Amino acid sequence: MAQAVKSERLMNLVICLLVARGYVPKSRIRQIVGGYGDQSEEAFERMFERDKEELREVGIPIETGSFDPFGDEEPGYRIHRQEFELPEIRLEPDEAAVVGLAARMWQHTYLSDASTTAVTKLQAVGVEADTRSLGAVEPRVGGEEPAFWPLWEAVRDRRAVRFRHRKSTGAEPMVRHVQPWSVLSWHGRWYVVGYDVDRQAPRMFRLSRIVDTVRSAGPAGGYEVPAQDVVREAAASLVPPERNESAWARIRVRAGSGHALRRRATHVEPAGPGWDDVTVTYSSTEMLAEELVTHAGDVVALEPAELRAAVVERLEAITKGAS
Repeated sequence: MAQAVKSERLMNLVICLLVARGYVPKSRIRQIVGGYGDQSEEAFERMFERDKEELREVGIPIETGSFDPFGDEEPGYRIHRQEFELPEIRLEPDEAAVVGLAARMWQHTYLSDASTTAVTKLQAVGVEADTRSLGAVEPRVGGEEPAFWPLWEAVRDRRAVRFRHRKSTGAEPMVRHVQPWSVLSWHGRWYVVGYDVDRQAPRMFRLSRIVDTVRSAGPAGGYEVPAQDVVREAAASLVPPERNESAWARIRVRAGSGHALRRRATHVEPAGPGWDDVTVTYSSTEMLAEELVTHAGDVVALEPAELRAAVVERLEAITKGAS
């Protein structure tokens, strides 16, 4: 329960600083973000500093500053969306490693509601909000990746881990010893990038191919994580080769959702109140189906028929697993 409350608070803090058009003073953050207002001044200061540090440790860049040229205003905080996202050239911008926290937590309805409340509170106290920035923390269903949360915690704690990982479908799993640097998503699949102790080199592993429990293999703070630009360069060099996209798919997308799909669409047209039909190109039916499933009820695969069938098959598997 305590972890859920903390996750909700961190999520609200990210949303608050991401959508604000300017710097948000600490006094207003205390009003807006749930969990801060009922603390004493001293307890709030300690909690806020810990939260900022934890978000920065997982790569979320919180900037301090002010737009007042005379320095009379209280300094504030913000998250630059351009810094929050990974470069678009190699990695999906709105699936950056730093979105790990938000993406994992959005699957719980109460957190989605709480994040909406944070935006409303921002506007209520006179802070101009850009809700389009919420595309950077778009809701996803991440339940199919049980390795996600222990790896995110390992990144946060700088704790080495070990797990059995299958390199490809049908391959024999191998034990990996890794010092994780970041958790990121690329083309709808989650990966962990870090230092492979056995191979003594940076490596990246797909979470869906981890076949057992991620286990601790060292103390907290047991290694140093390279600078964020080094981690990004390593991830960009390790992602699978760009795909030759030749097929096309038509997908119905709820308004305000499916930002990654919309960004790479070749055509978008209205499809009735609250929906658009989005056409995208792709090369793998399996990969696109997995991506669409993560959007839950916000997307509907229309055609081709084999894509629709692949999505239905995955949704039925999820439903059976939850029952």
